[in-house]
Amino acid sequence: NNWQAYNPELLQSLRDQQAPVFINVTADWCITCLANEKLTLGTEAVEKSFEQYNIHYLKGDWTNRNTEINQLLAKHGRTGVPLYLLYPAGNNTDAIILPQILDKNELLIAIEQYGIIAP
Repeated sequence: NNWQAYNPELLQSLRDQQAPVFINVTADWCITCLANEKLTLGTEAVEKSFEQYNIHYLKGDWTNRNTEINQLLAKHGRTGVPLYLLYPAGNNTDAIILPQILDKNELLIAIEQYGIIAP
């Protein structure tokens, strides 16, 4: 898979570069997360779209709960997973919070709408 492990420093570095970023906050015991990864995130269409728009894919693993992920969840008003965030290109943009049931077509539309290719 073409993802990197989430950490706040990496996210900040990518935001400083004005890169678009998608964050998947997940856990091994989260059935919804696993279904979304199989039916949406793991599809060829989504992977190609990430590539086309140069979206950096970060995965936050909350299986064993940790402070960094707790802070990310809290910042976006969540107490659990899944949480899907799409940061558009540009370093002063807020994250778009995507639905917990991640529909492939809705995700592709969001990527097209917000994953603007930075100059």
